Amino acid sequence: MAPATRTDRRPSLVRTVWDSSVGKKTVMAVSGLIMLLYLVVHMIGNLKIFFGAAEYNHYAHWLRTVGEPFMHYEWTLWLIRIVLVAAVVAHAVCAYQLSRRDIRARPVAYVHRRPRASYATRTMRWGGIILGLFVVWHLLDLTTGTVHSGGFQEGHPYQNVVDTFSTWYGDVIYIVAMLALGLHVRHGFWSAAQTLGAGSRSRDRALKTIANVLATLLTAGFIAVPVGVMTKVVS
Repeated sequence: MAPATRTDRRPSLVRTVWDSSVGKKTVMAVSGLIMLLYLVVHMIGNLKIFFGAAEYNHYAHWLRTVGEPFMHYEWTLWLIRIVLVAAVVAHAVCAYQLSRRDIRARPVAYVHRRPRASYATRTMRWGGIILGLFVVWHLLDLTTGTVHSGGFQEGHPYQNVVDTFSTWYGDVIYIVAMLALGLHVRHGFWSAAQTLGAGSRSRDRALKTIANVLATLLTAGFIAVPVGVMTKVVS
């Protein structure tokens, strides 16, 4: 009997799951929930800016010492960053591949828009692009200081945030991105719940309410910071 060739071998379970649309949607759902958890924690941390420079700067320093002495300085922070990068890449790749697969399956555009498609649904793709570009700008602004206005001060996050939101373009970029985030979370949470099998006729209303509340709280919580700087509540 001839030995099995590479083409005769059955693909691995991981490969099979990855190649399927259901598998890609599951990866998108799980990675999306990981990012959502981070966003909730990040928003709560951001709101510490309203308690003054000392507390906000102390919080930023604490993030770098989480897990000490078991974890070295910044190890936990870098571990979180690695998980987030993996989640973002997996989410974006699956979204792109599913989009291309949908286009190939439907080469001729619909003559009429689907009547039940919400505004958030129709803007998910553009919202994802906006958020991706914003993340790059945000890192270059407040992490590396490359595009920061007013002179980036290493170890002084409070002043760096105030500098950023003391410019009109910093406010516009951030607020537009957070509005896109709210729409993305609203639709994404609902889609993830359906993909992971949490949806049902009895739970759909509760899930939609949770999605709306999460989107509203995250949008308002993040936008509160630039508004605080603009109104001189934070200065």
